[in-house]
Parts: sequence; C-alpha cells; structure tokens
Amino acid sequence: MASTPFLCAVRGPRPYRSDHALCESPFSKPVPGLTVCSMPSHDAETERIRRIYDRRAATAPSARGNANLRWLCGGAEGETLEVGIGCGRTLAFYPPDVRLTGIELSGAALEIARHRARELGIPATLRQGDAAALPYPDEHFDTVVFSFVLCTIPDDRRAVAEAVRVLRPGGQLLLVEHVRSPNLILRTIERLVEPLTLRRMGDHLLREPLDRLLAEDLEIELLERRWLGVMERIAARKPKADELAEAV
Repeated sequence: MASTPFLCAVRGPRPYRSDHALCESPFSKPVPGLTVCSMPSHDAETERIRRIYDRRAATAPSARGNANLRWLCGGAEGETLEVGIGCGRTLAFYPPDVRLTGIELSGAALEIARHRARELGIPATLRQGDAAALPYPDEHFDTVVFSFVLCTIPDDRRAVAEAVRVLRPGGQLLLVEHVRSPNLILRTIERLVEPLTLRRMGDHLLREPLDRLLAEDLEIELLERRWLGVMERIAARKPKADELAEAV
C-alpha cells in the first residue's frame, strides 16, 4: 500500500534558545571516542517511557536492509547528533566521515548501542539523556537526526525546539517517522488504537512532526509520505544568519 511521495518547500526562520546542562560520567571500557554520561532528572511520563524501553531493549529488531534508515543516515554530514539512538540500529548506515553523537533515554538500550559500536569499530559519543533537555551548547551540530522517536517523546514540541537550538545555522534536520494519516479510514484506526499503544509503548499515532518543524520556521527541503501517508520522511534546514536578517 504505497502512496506516491510528494515534495514541498517552506521558508521563514526563527531562532530558539534554551538552558542546558552538560553531563560527564563515562561508561567503563569505552571505544576510543565513545563516551556516555548520566541523565538529569525528568518528569514522571518521561520516566515511564524510559522504563518501557529499558524492558524492550533486548528485543529490538535488526535494521538490516532498512531503506528508510539508509536514506536518513546517508544524508548526515559533519558533526551529527542522533536523538533517541536506541540500541544503535542506525550505526552501520552512517557515512564513515560523519562525527556521530547519540543521545538515548534508556540506559539498557544505550548499553546495547555501545556494544554494537564496539563491534562495528565506529567511534561515537553516546550519552544518556532527555531529548527535551539536550546537554549540548547552542549551534553545536551540522546535522540532527530523528529515527522513529518523536512518536514516543512525551514533549515532542520541546524536543524539536531543542534540536533546532543545537543545530548550526545552515545545518540540517533529518527525520523518518510514522505519522497521522491523511486517509480518513486509516486515521480513524489510528485514533482507535492509540490509547493502547500509548499505554503499552508510549507511542503516539496521531502526531505530525511537520507541524513542529514549521513552528520552528525551518526550511522544508524534502517531504515524502508513503503507505497512505502513514510513513513520513523530512529533510529540513535551519536558515543561515544572512537569511535570518533578510526575513526580518
């Protein structure tokens, strides 16, 4: 059931700033360049999600041959942050010249990602943390990646705003996500099933990440929807300083 993908472009910048706190506690026996830090305190719903994905970490499926992840990670450039790196399913798909940092809420999943990075010989910086309070300074990354994670972050608006904050002017935000379908029948099914997915997995079925990106005034360079609009790929860019001046 694949629908024809479509493209759209939207312009209009707006800067975002937020407080942040750095973490410095590494895992033992790290791969060179592979570090992990502890996570600050967070709200009850975020804690519930962490416990869910701690339990699910050992059963996470393989990403071998995943076309969505190949597209997503293959477009990363320079200093790259993956928000919600999970068990490291995406690690093998990144170009070798990318300098990768991953942040993950679940400590159990992060341990698996650490082991996977070691097996693949991939230097990376892995930190345990909350997507709604990224432990990085402003304008720190060239690329920020979301891989099927905005559906489970309790405050997805804040997570996108934080991603924009740490993104350098001219940097790109890439995401793949399941979203609210424009098809009435499928959207009705999503609405009926969502209470169960929220309770069992913390998984929101009716979210639309595009709305969050547009609210942050990112430039949408690519928008593709497939599977009757349920699967979405987005490539967006943070305007440069001269573009911000022109917009004002």
